Amino acid sequence: MATQAHSLSYAGCNFLRQRLVLSTLSGRPVKIRKIRARDDNPGLRDFEASFIRLLDKITNGSRIEINQTGTTLYYQPGLLYGGSVEHDCSVLRSIGYYLESLLCLAPFMKHPLRIVLRGVTNDQVDPSVDVLRATALPLLKQFGIDGESFELKIVRRGMPPGGGGEVFFSCPVRKVLKPIHLIDPGKIKRIRGMAYSVRVSPQMANRIVDSARSILNKFIPDIYIYTDHMKGVNSGKSPGFGLSLVAETTNGTFLSAELASNPQGQGAAVLPEDLGRNCAKLLLEEIYRGGCVDSTNQSLALLLMTLGQQDVSKVLLGPLSPYTIFAAFEELFPDYV
Repeated sequence: MATQAHSLSYAGCNFLRQRLVLSTLSGRPVKIRKIRARDDNPGLRDFEASFIRLLDKITNGSRIEINQTGTTLYYQPGLLYGGSVEHDCSVLRSIGYYLESLLCLAPFMKHPLRIVLRGVTNDQVDPSVDVLRATALPLLKQFGIDGESFELKIVRRGMPPGGGGEVFFSCPVRKVLKPIHLIDPGKIKRIRGMAYSVRVSPQMANRIVDSARSILNKFIPDIYIYTDHMKGVNSGKSPGFGLSLVAETTNGTFLSAELASNPQGQGAAVLPEDLGRNCAKLLLEEIYRGGCVDSTNQSLALLLMTLGQQDVSKVLLGPLSPYTIFAAFEELFPDYV
């Protein structure tokens, strides 16, 4: 089918991951030209090449062509196959960069996906594995994607620039998604969090918890922030610490915020007290934005609504992020982007 359909043509490196995911789901080949053509270092970056290799591993029969300079990519998707896969992610981006796309593709595999991803688990750019586990998995369950084999587990933590983390993700196959009606977010009833530290003093996590609670305790009493201090081989290759917070509402909505320390050797040192307070303020801002889906998962919710049955799905969102605006437009009008 993919060989008969005309390929879609795009220019530039923006939203490359989103375009490849939608191409894989629709079976339509894409050709992307002028990828950083005017840059001093033109072509695909290492993390983008790693993502393309991941797509090749989870599909069967994909055809990928890249020119010598890496500025032109032709991708003809194959069958979403699934099965047991292992992949070493680029340390330039976190595992969340790859996991976001797997959450879109995993329910539609031929065989249930069981994948081990290695690399950076928490950074300052992409959603962390902690936030995706606390917010994206409950959202997928709303669409009927659930079961004993639905799991996201952090085996080892890895901070930039060295990485060394490991994550296991498994997802059952669902050919049909349930329509959703999420139009009433409800009231905040509890806040949970995870303060983590690797290759630094365990007291760092405790200091983060105390500073975050100093702000959040003014609003709600039901707050519990876990501490996670991994040692030895489970702590990755680089030092660092961070905090992820999730607010749950009375109607089962999850809103999240997170912050991580600067990578070793990059930027000024961050105090754990400042990080905890700033992360708590980010969570309050996310709650103020409202909606039944947080900013991180807006595009995932809209994509799954698009792939669902003919029944009408409804979801209440806060202000749309730029990524969500583009993703929604591309899903509806792929020939005009």
